[in-house]
Amino acid sequence: MLDSDLARLYECAIGTKTINQAIKRNLERFPNDFYFQLTKEELFDLKSQIGTSSWNSYGGVRKLPYVFTEQRVAMLATVIKTSIAAGMSVNIMRAFVAMRKYISKNLIEQNNINNLVLEDHNYYWKIEKELV
Repeated sequence: MLDSDLARLYECAIGTKTINQAIKRNLERFPNDFYFQLTKEELFDLKSQIGTSSWNSYGGVRKLPYVFTEQRVAMLATVIKTSIAAGMSVNIMRAFVAMRKYISKNLIEQNNINNLVLEDHNYYWKIEKELV
């Protein structure tokens, strides 16, 4: 996600500046693989696709935007001081717990199915041996 999109999502009062300040104050939580900065060419391509203001226009982008991975989006939710971000952080944690339970349940069910297939296979193998 673009930093400007996150600023709107988390309802940051001063936009991307809030996000950049939060990151600078918590650098240990934001390794380099959690984000990257667009190049001028990438920004131009993005603007061409979505029809935003031009690079040099008044009110346009003055700095190259940052793009955030899902890990950084989740981490930002824990350090941005807005009620939306706090709620997002709680929802992210709930989603992780729900996914872990879902995966665990499905692994147990898959293991049970594998055991039934193996038992079924062994049963038919045993009958086949007796018939021969």
